[in-house]
Amino acid sequence: MGLGDARVRGRRRPDVTEAARPDRAKSARALRPRDAATLILVERPERGGARVLMGKRHAGHRFMPGKFVFPGGRVEPEDRRMAAAGALDPDVEAKLNVRVRRPSPHFARALALAAIRETFEETGLAIGVPDYGAPENPPPGAWTRFAATGVTPALDVIDFLARAITPPGRPRRFDARFLIADATCVARRVEGAVHPEAELVELVWTPLNEALNLDLPEITRAALADLTQALDGGLDKRRPRPFYRQLRGKRLRDEL
Repeated sequence: MGLGDARVRGRRRPDVTEAARPDRAKSARALRPRDAATLILVERPERGGARVLMGKRHAGHRFMPGKFVFPGGRVEPEDRRMAAAGALDPDVEAKLNVRVRRPSPHFARALALAAIRETFEETGLAIGVPDYGAPENPPPGAWTRFAATGVTPALDVIDFLARAITPPGRPRRFDARFLIADATCVARRVEGAVHPEAELVELVWTPLNEALNLDLPEITRAALADLTQALDGGLDKRRPRPFYRQLRGKRLRDEL
């Protein structure tokens, strides 16, 4: 998953001393995970197996440098204000609201829209429907650029695959939801999002059964296995969703 700052980090400042590092590590452990979402675009041709879209992160990032991930990032306030077509499937919405501090339809909706926005920012792909015309009064920034494509983001095309919380001690922590959309839901493509200085420097459509050959974060490997199982089961909206987290140093896989 992308889930990082779009700015490329430089080398570590030379004035960081050994004495300062324990405090920095303690601060990292104390970080509260930020709500985030990532989107797995799945292409299912008539012949052959499924393919997924993955991007290679810039080697200069502190978070998952050079890894192949799904596009994604943290939820922003603007995601709660963006107009959208359709509504989340009731079972998908319910699963997104399990074991969260403030469950609500608005929270689940913001997660889905964050995944759509991040995918657009990082890949130039606009997920949604062109029939409605450009959304009116979009929030500034990425959503204004999205609306300029003439596409309205669609919620009813979104499924929920899995949830994962970044373990303590990492430079960034996210409470990330892995979402799914079919590649046929890509309504427009804007060129120029992927380039040598962008967050994602390369995009690949890779067969699902070959994706594990890429340089992947561990959680992405787990998500690919979960995706294979979900596709084999027909993407039943009522199915349990995996929940990955760490508790007292032990890695857990629960179900939502």
